[in-house]
Amino acid sequence: MAGSKGVMPTVIDEIHGLNLVHLSDYDGSWEGFDNGNPIEGADDASEKLVTVRALESTLGLSSEEMAPGRPEDDWEQRLEEIRTRINELDDQRSDVREELRQVDERIDRVSPFAELGIDLDLLSGYESVDVLVGEGSESDLETALEAADDVRAFETFTGGDVVAIVAAPTDGADVDGVIDDALVGVEFTRHEIPETQRGPRAYVGELEDERRKLETRIDEIDAELEDIKHTEGPFLLGLEEELSIEVQRAEAPLLFATTDRAFIAEGWIPSTQVADLESALRDAVGDSIEFEELERADYEGHDHGAVAHTDTPGDEDDEEATESEPPKQKAATDGGTTDHGGHGSGAVTMDDQPPVRLSNITPAKPFELMVKMVSQPKYSELDPTLLIFLTYPFAFGFMIGDIAYGILYMLMGYGAWKVFDSDAGKALGTIAIWAGVFTILFGWLYDDIFGFHMADVLPAEIHNMMLFAGTFDKGLQAEQWAMFWIIFSLIFGLIHLNLGLILGFVNELSHGLKAAIYEKFSWILAMNGAFIWIFSHQDAGSMGLGVDTTAAGTKPEFLVGTANEAVLYEFLGFAGLPEIVGIVGLGMLVVGLVLVGIGEGFAGALEAPAWAFGHVLSYLRMVAVLLAKGGMAFAVNLLVFGASETDGYISFAFFDAPSTVEGADEVVFEGLVWVGLTADSIVIMALGLLGAVAVFIFGHILVLLLGITAAGIQMLRLEYVEFFQKFYEGGGEEYDPFGHEAPSGQQAD
Repeated sequence: MAGSKGVMPTVIDEIHGLNLVHLSDYDGSWEGFDNGNPIEGADDASEKLVTVRALESTLGLSSEEMAPGRPEDDWEQRLEEIRTRINELDDQRSDVREELRQVDERIDRVSPFAELGIDLDLLSGYESVDVLVGEGSESDLETALEAADDVRAFETFTGGDVVAIVAAPTDGADVDGVIDDALVGVEFTRHEIPETQRGPRAYVGELEDERRKLETRIDEIDAELEDIKHTEGPFLLGLEEELSIEVQRAEAPLLFATTDRAFIAEGWIPSTQVADLESALRDAVGDSIEFEELERADYEGHDHGAVAHTDTPGDEDDEEATESEPPKQKAATDGGTTDHGGHGSGAVTMDDQPPVRLSNITPAKPFELMVKMVSQPKYSELDPTLLIFLTYPFAFGFMIGDIAYGILYMLMGYGAWKVFDSDAGKALGTIAIWAGVFTILFGWLYDDIFGFHMADVLPAEIHNMMLFAGTFDKGLQAEQWAMFWIIFSLIFGLIHLNLGLILGFVNELSHGLKAAIYEKFSWILAMNGAFIWIFSHQDAGSMGLGVDTTAAGTKPEFLVGTANEAVLYEFLGFAGLPEIVGIVGLGMLVVGLVLVGIGEGFAGALEAPAWAFGHVLSYLRMVAVLLAKGGMAFAVNLLVFGASETDGYISFAFFDAPSTVEGADEVVFEGLVWVGLTADSIVIMALGLLGAVAVFIFGHILVLLLGITAAGIQMLRLEYVEFFQKFYEGGGEEYDPFGHEAPSGQQAD
């Protein structure tokens, strides 16, 4: 936008009201153009805005507590009256607090002497003896005084922890400091003797009365300020809102390129609303402004980059114009430069990347917070929000997997959503709700509630009606299930990392197919080839080579094969990939590593073990958290209810004491509940039952909270370190339109 400086205030008001333009900051590169000066009145508005915010701070006022009001026309006089009154009360409160601090100091100085019970005038003013009051071990003090050569005689008086020492020096010794000299090396805290003729207890009583009066006065001032807060709060909040808008408008020229008579402003706008902006400006100032679309950044599927089209709409259909035009310069948004001062299209401020406005389905929007915690995506990058939405709650629920914990996580999330008014707080609450949903889902599949199986406490008829409940097991007592979850974690990691590498491949296409193959496709081949080979098994005589090309003897027995330990075969009937597929996998690994070596050289070769193998193993932390949190809940229930072991399986004792279970091989633990219920003593019974309740409540609270830190942080690490590392750079600028409130119905594109 370029126009006469006379219409600049009108243009600013118009674009501010539309709240569409993300203004770019002029970089000073045009000869004869400087950044503009704030519109007249900006300093006064800024000063008043600072005043309003200072008053809000004094009152502890925030927009979360009440809705802003609408200031009246004579708001300046009202603001001054409020400022004067609040400042007077605040000054009074500061003065009273200072008096209170001094009173507290005097109380602290006199209180030890009140314990001693000796009038203060008897502890000073002597010429022939030295007096010292403080706190220390009386026996140590007396031992030191007896050993002192300069002390002829002494007497100690005690009251509480306070000791008063009166000592007479030997002939020729100096009275002053004789006790201090004797107590060198002895731990002793000295108290200065207050100068007052009153008794210490009476003096402390007077000071405490004075303190109560001062505290009452502070309460009165606070109550008066609270009354002002509720009375004038809406006015101050509304005034802050209006002044913020006024200051924002007044300081907008600082972003413009200006001369004495003209201005140029540049910014980004959603492409679907360019016509709306031009129409509004034409209606406001007519022909007094020149409006031109310089660049259009399209997020196109073939290269996923910001491709700037410097031609205006319709030029592509004009063959004569296209043939006569000189080759267009590569725009800044596509990694090129811009022509400053040339005719036609060219950016003033040389923005390298357009601002970014994320667009996700409604359920995934809260997870944008997790992306922005790293950095806003660049315009040329794929947004990983949807993938985090699909993987983070799923993995969290897998690791915790408990119906009761899931309900509690949902309640905690709902509480955060209700309490926090900020977008980040509400997003955090929503993420917790989603995590709770998947925790309930996996808890249902594990048949877990507070760490024990529902099948153990519900009648069989009711439990059989619960579809899929108990389909899976966490593997705390069934080793095969633990092995199965190890494989599951590896497969989840492979899928997750492949998604990241594919996204990275797509992003790298903006730098060319060759770069994408060397940078990302090479690792896709190497990583997948390694694990295809790992999950392959030897076919008897299939290759006719007489050798084990899959090295089956070196692989863990639970991975592939038909042995009893092979969990995939036991659960799914899958013995592993055919030997020929494994050989193809080895080929993929070799080709991938060769491409890595060509593209990244020696550094890539050093990273090969981590990228091809180690990153996938990082996902084993999922099964580690699953077993650890399940084991902690199991331990809590064991302490509370007790358990017995039959044929190697540990069963909780919900209905009978473990020692009375028929056919049990061993009592694992009697349980605090049964210790209490079977005790002959009422005292032991009460202690046992109270202990059981305390352990159950606090134990499961501990597991619940540790679940947040363990599952939440570990999966966050996998998202940020393992997943994002494959494709994500970030560093984009968030779309922040110049204005106050977005028009209703505005949609992201």
